[in-house]
Amino acid sequence: MTTTAPRDEQLWSRCDGCASLLYRKRLRRNLDVCPECGSHARLDAPDRVAQLADPDSFVPLPDRAVRVDPIEFVDELPYPHRLGAARAATGLDEAVLCGTARLGGHPVALAVMDFRFLGGSLGCAVGELITRTAERALADGIPLVLVTASGGARMQEGALSLMQMATVSQALAGMREAGLLTVSVVTDPTYGGVAASFATNTDLVLAESGARLGFAGPRVIRQVTGATLPEGFQTAEYLLRHGQVDMVVPRHALRGRLAALLAAAEAGRRAPENPPAPRPPVTAPTATPRPDRDPWETVRTARHPGRPTTLDYLETAFDGFVELHGDRLGADCPAVVGGIARLDGRPVMVIGHQKGHTTAELVTRNFGMASPAGHRKALRLMRLAARLRLPVVTLVDTPGADPGVSAEQQGQAAAIAENILALTVLPTPVVAVVTGEGGSGGALALAVADRVLMLEHAVYSVISPEGCAAILWPDSSAAPQAARALRLTGADLCRLGVVDELVPEPRPAAHADPGGAAELLRRAVAANLAPLLTVPPATLVRRRRQRFRRFGAARSAAGPSPATPSGDRAEVA
Repeated sequence: MTTTAPRDEQLWSRCDGCASLLYRKRLRRNLDVCPECGSHARLDAPDRVAQLADPDSFVPLPDRAVRVDPIEFVDELPYPHRLGAARAATGLDEAVLCGTARLGGHPVALAVMDFRFLGGSLGCAVGELITRTAERALADGIPLVLVTASGGARMQEGALSLMQMATVSQALAGMREAGLLTVSVVTDPTYGGVAASFATNTDLVLAESGARLGFAGPRVIRQVTGATLPEGFQTAEYLLRHGQVDMVVPRHALRGRLAALLAAAEAGRRAPENPPAPRPPVTAPTATPRPDRDPWETVRTARHPGRPTTLDYLETAFDGFVELHGDRLGADCPAVVGGIARLDGRPVMVIGHQKGHTTAELVTRNFGMASPAGHRKALRLMRLAARLRLPVVTLVDTPGADPGVSAEQQGQAAAIAENILALTVLPTPVVAVVTGEGGSGGALALAVADRVLMLEHAVYSVISPEGCAAILWPDSSAAPQAARALRLTGADLCRLGVVDELVPEPRPAAHADPGGAAELLRRAVAANLAPLLTVPPATLVRRRRQRFRRFGAARSAAGPSPATPSGDRAEVA
């Protein structure tokens, strides 16, 4: 917002976004967000702390910024003169305000940058203060929230300012090793060395609406490359579409969103030392396998467009879902959704394939076929869950991984392989549910679990019946015959030991009563998750490996083989 008088004296401000003339008190009540166009004005560090921290809870760190002039830099003015002018203009010692606070009742260490102070540049003193804040968080065992606003490293301190990128990152590494949550809140603008270090290497990256983030600024890019930049380039919304941030949050929702994330992290750390009072055992009805049902009919039911999707279950079987986006490498695959939710009051990480109900939704979500970016997003969330000691629940519903050219170019096979490997060693409980189609490696990438459940009318197979028929029969019209031969129904997979439990569906199937299906799924997941919560991580991993080890040739040789095409038998041999 453009102003012409000191803040205490001014009555009106002009919005930089829409040029509206706004009554200052009204603007302040709206958290300095223009009520006409939604443009977010920049906040100074004290105002940001006041908006985020619980009243009267912020305690500044006792450490004061050390005055440094390591290379005796002089441009039009000696560097110490510029520092003095910045201190006088802002009332701050440096470009960051650090301390401890409570946010939504949760203890947190807080470091808030201030762009007014030499463009929020990262110098030795700023790096030292943020590092000490991280060290305080580590010592107290509390999360760290960083609010960034910076033009980059401070040129007046030469290479020593560059070193702060590594110094602060090392402090964050210590937080990560201890399983403590780190969150970056990117505000406008965040560029250069700050963007390329602690603004983006935290566990979660939230961007305030309208914020801009990048390594090189638009002017530099245009000067160096001569390129015409895409519309909205480097804005929060652009970054969300390209997988660089977990979410974009308007200012009025930022405090609540942070509080929800802090609550999940606190519950995850508290659970091992202070388990909640035992609840009555959760009982979940199990479906009786129906070997007489035609497998091809089950395939058709599993693909029904009205069948509940992952987002449907997140809305009904779980509570308080906070979606996290992006693989941090350049894309946010819409075929995979994931984030933190609550199951019977307990925070869990939920990851699942997302199809949709209409043709437009199915196309947008690529029919639930994950790209490498989708698998890498899932991998990032799995690893985050392990660090925060949150159980993982996966909901599998995909015809298979994306088979397109771009997916192959981006390393589809390696992405699936990495997920399978990560789940094999993940030191937190994992419960997988095949809710519709469990197709090939794309399904297994989310289904290496301690307990594998399957809805009554779901299917799980090495290949689709159509694909199998096209390869081993004269043509794909033999798909019904292939469906029978593949043993892909719950009855067969329970008998083979691939699936641990069948979850019943309302009659005639889940699409007829999505709410009832969600309740049955909730009860089944809760019942299977509960006994895993007290198992030591090393034991979980060992048992998970043993579970999948039993599918070797010695075990498979004892299984049934009728109606299996001869080619499969030869391959096993």
